This record gives sequence, structure tokens and C-alpha cells, in this order.
Amino acid sequence: MAEGSSLILVADDDEDIVRFVEVNLRLEGYAVATASDGEQALARAAELRPALVLLDVMMPRLDGLEVCRRLRTDPSAASAAVMMLTAKSLPVDKVVGLTAGADDYIVKPFDPRELVARVKTVLRRRREAHRLDPLTGLPGNVDVREELARRIGDGARFAVLYVDLDNFKAFNDGYGFLRGDEAIKALAKCLSQALDTVDARDAFVGHIGGDDFLVVVDPEAAEAAAKEVCATWDRTVRDLYDGDDAERGFIEVTDRRNQVHRVPLATVSVGIASNTDRPIESHWEAAEIATEMKQFAKREQGSSFAADRRRGRAGAAT
Repeated sequence: MAEGSSLILVADDDEDIVRFVEVNLRLEGYAVATASDGEQALARAAELRPALVLLDVMMPRLDGLEVCRRLRTDPSAASAAVMMLTAKSLPVDKVVGLTAGADDYIVKPFDPRELVARVKTVLRRRREAHRLDPLTGLPGNVDVREELARRIGDGARFAVLYVDLDNFKAFNDGYGFLRGDEAIKALAKCLSQALDTVDARDAFVGHIGGDDFLVVVDPEAAEAAAKEVCATWDRTVRDLYDGDDAERGFIEVTDRRNQVHRVPLATVSVGIASNTDRPIESHWEAAEIATEMKQFAKREQGSSFAADRRRGRAGAAT
């Protein structure tokens, strides 16, 4: 019934179509609101903030295409998915609808099973898109938790890499947040390249926030992946700095007391946790161990990684 909690707004001036769509969607457990023209559709969308708006293309007062365009520029409704209901089946008509910002379209007359299938697909894609980090395009915290919970629930063997940039705050303060965003995107790219290089199959990369990333891989690939992440970042980092700073190997940052500090170029630290030698029973535990290992890595000069080698629930970390 999880999907049934999504509110769908159906906008069509044909009462029979509205009733047909409403009945079939309610049978699937969805909450449904209706509108009979374009202006009413806009008002109801702003008021109700539906998960999906089903728009007839040909409506009085405002047609569906114009409603779609306005929804996409209205902050209160921009997150809603939009599906066009159209009697036109020519490719150019479909392209026009998608260009206006629609996520999908369905041609009248349509089978109710097709309608429901399209609705479920559009809602699923919309949810997935909004869970991705807008800066890196990677899954965020919710997906990270679900991925770890899935592997733990399946009894799978896995390793977690907690990846973090060192000296990032100084870089962000010195060059500004736009350059800081570029550094974060560069690290995301490095992670992808490193995992490809070591052929880490079934790997998962998530962006926890800021300059923090979490990678889930098979235990056998964990240390090779961490080593390659460090090497890939070190080959990339100088391109993020101004020429003189890159050549010197540091930037000068002035603190609140007007004192100048020389801060080395950003490096990467990676902490590794694995359930190979000790049980990990929750995503919180996995993150805690990986974070602890990351702190060990930060004690080293330059980009480095540290892996948890304890067995059971006791022992020393190395």
C-alpha cells in the first residue's frame, strides 16, 4: 500500500474519462483528486502538491501543454511527475509533450492496465530521481541505508569504504563554494574510475553529503579499490588548483585572526569496514567502523586508507 499513499491529480474536461481514470487508480490504492480545466489544475496542484498530475492535452482555459510548462516553473509543484493524456499519436505530438516537461504520455483510448503500469513506472522513476544527490547524481543517504540493509539482510559478504577529503574546508574557503562543488564532483568521478580500474563488480557508490562518500564492494576488492581511489585522486587534484598553488603544493588561507596558514593540497582518506572477519548487524555499525578506520587513515601524510582487521568484537585495529 506504499504506492497508494501517493496523491494523483487527474485533469480532463471529459467527465467520463476522469471517472474512468479515477476508478482504476483508486482500485490500485491511490488517492485521487480531479480538475476539469487547465486553470483549476494549476490551482489544485499548488494546493495539494500531488505526486503525479495526469493532464489532458486539450482542455479549456489552459491546455495541458501550458499547464505542464507552468508546473515546471512553480516551486510548489515542480516536484510532481506529469503524464500527458492525448488523443494524438503522431511522434511530433509526443515530442511536444515531452519538451514541455512531461515525464510520459499515454494515447487515448488506453487500457486501464497500461494506465496503471505507466503510472507506477513514472512515480518510481520520479522518486528515484529525487533521491539522487543533485550535485553528483549519486544515490543519497536513504539509498545508502537501503543498500547496506539489503546486503546485511541477504547475509552477503561486503566491505564499506568511507571516503573523505582532507583539507577540503580550506580549499572551499580559499576558492569559493563553486570551486568546492567542482572538487566534490571530481572525487565522485575518481571513485567511478577507480572501481572500473579494479573491476569491482556489484559495487555501490553513494554521496552521503559534502565531501563524504560511501562505497560498498566485495571484500576481496576493498583494499585494491581504496588504493586506486587514492592514486586516482592524487593524479587529479592538481588540476583543481590555480597553477601557482598547484606548483607550490599548498594554498594560503587567512583565518579570523588575520593569520595566514599554508594548507597542503587536498588528499583523500579512506576507512574500510568488512563483515568478513567480524559480524556487522546494521548500517549504523558499518558506518561507525568505517568512520573509525578513516580517522586512522587521516593520521598518515598524503592520501591513504586503513582497514579494520579485528575479528569478532575485540582486538586491535590496524
